Amino acid sequence: MYIRVGFEIVLDCSPSTPLLLALSPHSSYDNRVIGSDQLRAHPSVPLEEYLDEFGNRRTRLVAPGGRITLSTDFIVEDNGEPDPVNPTARQLEVAELPPDTLSYITASRYCEVDELGDRAWQLFGQTQPGWPRVQAICDWVHNHLTFGYQFGRPTKTANHALLERTGVCRDFAQLAIGLCRAMNIPARYASGYLGDIGVPPSGPGDFCAWFEVFLGDRWHTFDARYNTPRIGRVLMVRGRDAADVAMITAFGDYELKLFRVWCDEVPGIQSEDTLARLLTGLPDSPSLMAVV
Repeated sequence: MYIRVGFEIVLDCSPSTPLLLALSPHSSYDNRVIGSDQLRAHPSVPLEEYLDEFGNRRTRLVAPGGRITLSTDFIVEDNGEPDPVNPTARQLEVAELPPDTLSYITASRYCEVDELGDRAWQLFGQTQPGWPRVQAICDWVHNHLTFGYQFGRPTKTANHALLERTGVCRDFAQLAIGLCRAMNIPARYASGYLGDIGVPPSGPGDFCAWFEVFLGDRWHTFDARYNTPRIGRVLMVRGRDAADVAMITAFGDYELKLFRVWCDEVPGIQSEDTLARLLTGLPDSPSLMAVV
């Protein structure tokens, strides 16, 4: 399966506004990328890419005064399988957890584990540890919150979402993360592209947040908003919560003028020749020989 992904974001910035962006596929994303996944800016300005402590590919630039367009457009090859499900995955005792998972069982800016602890144990203390417990948390968050873009705000925490019973996808993810951590299950925030592949259309394209938990010997994907395995996730960022993975961090004023995201299956690709013809329509695409 081939999926075309990308975005176009137009900002109107004050003169010389430094920007930190988190808008590239994650460094661990290992599906075949066809074309160039590099971020582009118009007007052209120097772009510096680096990896942060979570393996996220960051881009640093200084936007000149006026409008600047940020964009990317490329194709990924996906196996077409939904998120793996492993109902027997075991929850480890805290003493068994690998050291690099321990930062994901404590509180973070948007996930107030201490405030959620009593409620978490009241709701899920009798559930079977491991995958069934995480799925129970996912089911509860999915049913407890009402989704709506009007309910989102940058200061909203997991506890706010719990009390208000509303949110956007990041609130679904952060509430589930906070409840998992309160049950001593390592959980981390993730975000990226997720198109309507294999499901009814859900509206205009957007980035989507989900979460990952450590069970057994690996991290597993869960999605409290949709609460069903999905096809074609393209991971962009991971962190303790949304504070670690802001798409745009501006050190100055800007106004968002345009925001478009796409993540769509490309049908009818039966050969590399067909793919090569499609690539000619993508900006900054290398030759077919460079990507096969």
